[in-house]
Amino acid sequence: QLQLVESGGGLVQPGGSLRLSCGASGFTLDSYIIGWFRQAPGKEREGVSCISSTYGSTSYADSVKGRFTISRDNTKKTVYLQMNSLKPEDTAVYYCAAGDFEVKPNGELEGYVEVWGQGTLVTVSS
Repeated sequence: QLQLVESGGGLVQPGGSLRLSCGASGFTLDSYIIGWFRQAPGKEREGVSCISSTYGSTSYADSVKGRFTISRDNTKKTVYLQMNSLKPEDTAVYYCAAGDFEVKPNGELEGYVEVWGQGTLVTVSS
């Protein structure tokens, strides 16, 4: 069974940092593009970032560019999302996903997702 499990969410003050982790079981990450998506209350899910399987090429939505960094460690079957300078508008459930896709600068997903994680809640509030 293919599974992705996120961890690292929580409550943080504006301007703070969090690192999310996405672990895989039942498959190896190195054959997939891995991405992070988020869904805020009352809003549609949007793409945040993704990282390619072969060369580690990355893409980011404009809303997080310069603040968030995605990375992967295929030996540990884990992908990370380092989130700095967090804002209240970053509050959302964050999901990781595996497939063949790209996150466009406007946050749209182009391609398909094969596996979704269950999500982890990030709350940015004072």
